[in-house]
Amino acid sequence: MTKIEYKLDVFEGPLDLLLYLISKNKLNINDIQLTVLVDQYVEYIRAMNSEDMDVASEFIEMASRLIYLKTVSLLPKHDEAEQLKEELTQELMEYEHCRKVAKLLSTMTDEFDTFIKVPEKIEYDKTYVNTHEKELVLSSYIAAIGRGQRRLPPPTNVFSKIVARKIVSVSSKIVFVLKNLMRSGNKKMKNLFKGAKSRSELVATFLAVLELCKANRVHLDGDGDEMEISMVRRKDK
Repeated sequence: MTKIEYKLDVFEGPLDLLLYLISKNKLNINDIQLTVLVDQYVEYIRAMNSEDMDVASEFIEMASRLIYLKTVSLLPKHDEAEQLKEELTQELMEYEHCRKVAKLLSTMTDEFDTFIKVPEKIEYDKTYVNTHEKELVLSSYIAAIGRGQRRLPPPTNVFSKIVARKIVSVSSKIVFVLKNLMRSGNKKMKNLFKGAKSRSELVATFLAVLELCKANRVHLDGDGDEMEISMVRRKDK
């Protein structure tokens, strides 16, 4: 008998080796000839041992299973052998089917051990089905409105108190003070502030008097409510 040589890295397990032997001997997987398979399988195990290679436990387990199957098949009544043979045949057929599927999947992608599937368009119901307490809905609405308002420019009413107020210039009040003094010659200081309609006008009038005093255009006499203001004449210089 010609010695058969095997390479361990070719087979991923005992079923893989058995399928190889069935193919090599051109056997029908549904009608396995145990005599041929057992002898060649045991020869493979011996070859591994002779090369001091570690034999995986599943290979040894399958060897003992095949030897037992061959033994019971020699008995006059070998019903058990037929049952064991059928179980082994089913395992081999399932394993062969898995190998074919794995080979088919390997051709569907450019990368090893990966499978890519185009996503399917799924129609889903967009109806909101959750329920919430009305207080929570209200607070959420107020919070959302507040965040929206922070992105908007400030309303005009914020500036109404600033823009609506009339800014009175000091120079206009200087003219106002001089005209009053030119008509009356002198005047009580407090009378200059009568008729003022805003704080801005009061402040502008007071600053105008200070500017005129600094320029030696007016003269102040007395104090308190009796203080009088008069124009400085050229002859008084």
